Amino acid sequence: MAEAPANSGGGSHDSGEQSPRSNVREHDRFLPIANISRIMKKALPANGKIAKDAKETVQECVSEFISFITSEASDKCQKEKRKTINGESMCNMISILL
Repeated sequence: MAEAPANSGGGSHDSGEQSPRSNVREHDRFLPIANISRIMKKALPANGKIAKDAKETVQECVSEFISFITSEASDKCQKEKRKTINGESMCNMISILL
C-alpha cells in the first residue's frame, strides 16, 4: 500500500508534526456519507433536500471533530498512565473543550 503525502492539505491544524493519521488516506478517516446523510435528513421536512457538497462538508467536519476529541482524550489517558479510552474519557474531554 502506498503512503499518502505528509501534507495532504486536509486539515486546518497543521503544526508541522507528523501525526499517526498522516499515513491514512483522507477519505478513509471519514464517517460513511450514507450515515451522515441519514442523520441530516432527520432534521429536515419530508420534502427537504440536501446538496451533495453540504453532505460532504458535514462529513468532513464531524470526522475532524471526532478525531480531535479522540486525540485529546488519548493524550489525557497517556498522561494518566491509562491505556484505554472509554466513553467517559470522551465525554469528559468534550465538556472540558466546550
